[in-house]
Amino acid sequence: MALKSLSSTLFHQHSQFTISFPKSPSSSSSSPTTCTIHESHKLSHSFSKRNLILTTFLWGIVLPNPGASLLLAQELELQRYTDSNEGFTLLTPSSWTKVDKAGATVLFQEANMASNNIGIVVSPVRLTSLGEFGTPQFVADKLLQAEKRKESTVEAEVISVAERPGKEGLQIYEFEYELDSTRGGMKRIFSAAFVASKKLYLLNIVHSDKPESPLDPHKRVVLEQVLHSFDAAT
Repeated sequence: MALKSLSSTLFHQHSQFTISFPKSPSSSSSSPTTCTIHESHKLSHSFSKRNLILTTFLWGIVLPNPGASLLLAQELELQRYTDSNEGFTLLTPSSWTKVDKAGATVLFQEANMASNNIGIVVSPVRLTSLGEFGTPQFVADKLLQAEKRKESTVEAEVISVAERPGKEGLQIYEFEYELDSTRGGMKRIFSAAFVASKKLYLLNIVHSDKPESPLDPHKRVVLEQVLHSFDAAT
């Protein structure tokens, strides 16, 4: 599987973290933009589904209030998936199907479009935190190098990067990049990684983004919420 292969390439011998993230050109900080929403208990009464999705898309925010986040997940038809054995959790589109595939800890595929998928790989590592592997920029450079070494890759370009705290201050890197491949054409990739309990957790969200059928704003919001929900399970 491509995700497993990429994970093995990036984290060879479990001694080095080899993904990096350049800073987003629209931000001088490596942290994602956040916006505190006051009186979030009123959201269910004052926001329509359309307004909530549009607001989130325009601001590019991760809702900090659990009630607001839950409401958004419900509006986007996302459901919580938790793997207690491996120790991670995330939201997934309720219409996507969980399938078994070699090399993936878990994989979800969109109905009638298996190339659109959400995959997680969990691998043992020697270090205890993501920061010990390297900076986001260092990791993005290595990620791009790994993608470009593939025979199927025509072009790969990192679009954005962020670093956010997870549960109990866990360090999580997020990034987005475009991939042009002879296997499926243009794709949009959203990825996240963290280290917990001496395990590396790598999330890859792959979606077609061809010029004739680009990723639409609503689907982008859905996939971004999946990305932002990836965390260690308590």
